[in-house]
Amino acid sequence: MTYLKYLKNHLKTATLLISFCCSTALSAQKTIGITQIVDHPSLNEIRKGIIEGLAHEGFVEGKDITIIFETAQGNSATAVQIAQKFAGLSLDAIIPISTPSAQPIVQQVKKTPIIFAAISDPISAKVVSTLHHPGGNVTGVADIPPLEQQLNFIENCIPHLKTLGIVYNPGETNNVSFLEKLRAVAKKKHIKIVTASASKSADVQAAARSLIADVDAIFIGNDNTVVSGLEPLIKASLEANKPLFVSDPQSVNRGALAAYAYDQYQIGQQVGEMVAQVLRGKNPGDMPVQQPTGLKMSINPHTAEKLKITCSLSNQPEEGR
Repeated sequence: MTYLKYLKNHLKTATLLISFCCSTALSAQKTIGITQIVDHPSLNEIRKGIIEGLAHEGFVEGKDITIIFETAQGNSATAVQIAQKFAGLSLDAIIPISTPSAQPIVQQVKKTPIIFAAISDPISAKVVSTLHHPGGNVTGVADIPPLEQQLNFIENCIPHLKTLGIVYNPGETNNVSFLEKLRAVAKKKHIKIVTASASKSADVQAAARSLIADVDAIFIGNDNTVVSGLEPLIKASLEANKPLFVSDPQSVNRGALAAYAYDQYQIGQQVGEMVAQVLRGKNPGDMPVQQPTGLKMSINPHTAEKLKITCSLSNQPEEGR
């Protein structure tokens, strides 16, 4: 009788333990979708930061979460297909990196939490209606360009700056907004803006050559098309002995002269922390859209030496350093 009682108690304890372990495992396992418009170092660094940010918050890939990753390879139609695929999956969160990836996701997905990364103007892109209380199922980190500080930085590097060339893809909403705001800031500084459009990466070099003789320098915003085709642009600028300024440190590593911009990896970490909050039950619509903190200067020493240019952060506000 004592043995039977012991056996029953032992089986009961084992059953409860198995049940607890199973329920804990099921509750801990999450599946998220990550998509980006194209595969280039800047966006890849953001994705790396997201995964590291999640791990720091206790959501380790392969252990606590499963990540489904898709890239549209620069094709807007493919971005829509990815959005449709993600809409049909049972995901705990979706992270679109870049404006062209976020727009179709927001259009297709109405219930699954969406936490975007690297959108320069989420309101103009119609990803959210307000930054402070986005509502619905969407929030994220907006890398709104610090254009005044960036132009100050370019002027510190090029004191004689009168004409600034911009190569951009007019098909990306964020680029249209960027150019409009840049013109307004440049006007106050009496800097003329000259533009050349490139609808695909293969067009970047020709676009650069069309304006390079008429400008003192070239500046690239957070333009996925141009950043994807950056090497030909770097080559053209060096051949013409014209400095190329960019909006991310990774492009400086590739050969551009300099950037005064947000750290892409830190942006990713910031997004990862927000995703972790959502996975723990927080409503994304109640979470204000965040902005990156901490601008930093990046300079390619080889390019600077070749162009014989010295850059500094003089006249920049302390909070931007």
